[in-house]
Amino acid sequence: MDILFFTIKIPKVIYAYDDMTVKEVYNLLEDNHFTAIPVLNREGYYVGTITEGDILRFIMNKDISKSVAEKAKIADVERLRDLEPINQDAKIQDLILKATNQNFVPIVDEDNIFIGIVTRKEIINYFFEHNFIVL
Repeated sequence: MDILFFTIKIPKVIYAYDDMTVKEVYNLLEDNHFTAIPVLNREGYYVGTITEGDILRFIMNKDISKSVAEKAKIADVERLRDLEPINQDAKIQDLILKATNQNFVPIVDEDNIFIGIVTRKEIINYFFEHNFIVL
């Protein structure tokens, strides 16, 4: 089975650019009810994953005001844990192993350009719909 079968591709993926402000990224998370999203640079490379917790720690540890959050770049926020991407040509077993520990798995091409994500929910739904999981 092909990993791209499960992949939610750009432009359907909510992501941030590393030059966006803390406030802009926080609003993306809040508006879409996500706790984490991928971060890309403007060339399309996957940079990491930003979480609400990362932003909260940044604000609390540095005692950031609203005006500073409107100017500070998300690249300046220390990320506690980046979700590891896998290549689009990886084996489905590798995807499933990663998804057991991550809510989503970033997918990149052979040049490390971000393609999209595979959510754990998509994998579980697939196996449920195809009777691999019986309740």
